[in-house]
Amino acid sequence: MGGYAYDLIWLVNTLFGIVRFGLLAYIILGLLVSFAVVNSHNQIISMVMGTLYRVFEPMLRPIRNFLPSMGGMDISPIFLFIALEFTRMILVRILYNLA
Repeated sequence: MGGYAYDLIWLVNTLFGIVRFGLLAYIILGLLVSFAVVNSHNQIISMVMGTLYRVFEPMLRPIRNFLPSMGGMDISPIFLFIALEFTRMILVRILYNLA
């Protein structure tokens, strides 16, 4: 496979980096909206939050269903970060072995 494996490794790292950045943006924007720092009725904020919600809620919902209730604290994004990093490391290791 040769040089293509390194290109695929770069692609995997980049894609996972974008997903991690989007998840971090979703968490921070959700906190800003919940503490009324940012107006959720703003059209741009509403559009960005709606898009991020549709992207990340299908990943977070199974984790939330699995975790016990922690009161008002949601730690499912932490587990999603861990799962994403674990998956990225496995894919990169497989691609390194192909090179």
